[in-house]
Formats: sequence, structure tokens, C-alpha cells
Amino acid sequence: MARKKTVLVLGGSRGIGAAIVRRFTADGAAVTFTYVASAEAADALARETGAIAVQTDSADRDAVIARVRQSGPLDVLVVNAGIVVFGDPLTHDPDDVDRLFQVNIHAPFHAAVEAARNMPDGGRIIVIGSANGDRMPLPGMAAYALSKSAMQGLARGLARDLGPRGITVNVVQPGPIETDLSPPEGALKDLIHSFMSIKRYGRPEEVAALVAWLAGPEASFVSGAMHTIDGAFAA
Repeated sequence: MARKKTVLVLGGSRGIGAAIVRRFTADGAAVTFTYVASAEAADALARETGAIAVQTDSADRDAVIARVRQSGPLDVLVVNAGIVVFGDPLTHDPDDVDRLFQVNIHAPFHAAVEAARNMPDGGRIIVIGSANGDRMPLPGMAAYALSKSAMQGLARGLARDLGPRGITVNVVQPGPIETDLSPPEGALKDLIHSFMSIKRYGRPEEVAALVAWLAGPEASFVSGAMHTIDGAFAA
């Protein structure tokens, strides 16, 4: 019997993360995922999929490193955890901005580096970025856009460092996706659709399918790249 692929998803209890957990478990992988405050959702997803849910705050560097280390040699690391700070940058609480950078920038870097220490040759590191790393058509999201643009440099740099071992590093950049935090019939629907060629919100399952492809054998030559899935939002 073939060995199960081992997968860790940082930020997997809801939305895109939950869809990624469901996809990997459906494909037969042994999946562990983290959550911070959504204990009820995490427990329900673990019961549904057979994945293991563990509480880990992605703003805590040492906790992230420990979680990756405790997960053992990983075939696939997916970093999905992320937060948003929205509003006039002149009025932001600096602590909120620092936490955003800790979750959206520091955690992906430290998790990827720690995973690479024991990852077998041919492993996969996939970070969920955002189409806002390429385009920011709305005011009030400078800090968020900065954090997602940083993932592009992370992928390009680590792809160089880890390529000799056949480890690929890629960023998936979703545009508007239907989640609890981004309802397709929300107040911004018409404005968001005005930027798009395909005028609907994407589905979390569509993002998960792209992640699964990047984690599979057909993507072994794909690395250091941004993979935008946004209905032409950033075109």
C-alpha cells in the first residue's frame, strides 16, 4: 500500500482553508490543519474529513515553528492563514498592522523554512496570497496589499533556495471568493463585479483544486510562480 501524503494546512477551519482540507483528505492524504478561534468549525471539519485539528496562532512565530516541527516530515505545506486590516492607514492601530504582518508575512516565511528542514525531495510549499498582490483598486487596504505582494518575493526566493531538492514553492492568488467573510450578495457585489470579466465570486473548491494540482506530480516543474484565480479581477 502506498504511503499517504502528509499535509499541513495553516488556517484550515473555514472558507478556502476548509475547502483545501476537504480536497486533500478526499484525495487520500493525511491532513493536519490549524485554527485560532473557530474551535467549533474546526471540530466539525475534523469529524467530517478525518483530518486533525490543532489550535495554533499564526501571529506567534514560535508556535508556528513548533507546529510545523511537530508535524514531522511534510510532503505538502499550505499556508492559508491570513487577516485583513481595512481603513484609512492614517488611523490604523500600529499593533493591528504589526499583527497583520506577523500572520501574513512572518508566519509563511518561518513555516516554509521550518518545513523545508525535513521535507523530502520533491515536496511542495504553497502559500495562499491574493490578487491584491498585483492590483489594489480600492482604498484602505495598503497594509494588506503589501503583505500579499511580499509573498511573491518569498516564492521566488525560496524557489531558488529549495529547487536543487526538487521542492517547489508557489503562490495561489485568489480574487473575490465566496466565503463567510466575503458573501457573494454583499454590499460590494456590484463594485467587485465591475472589475471582473467573469462576473461571479469564485468558489473555495475552485481554489482548492488549483492547490491540489500544484501539490501533484504534474506540477513538479512549476515553481517560484504566482497562480491567479480571480475571474480576471486583476487583468
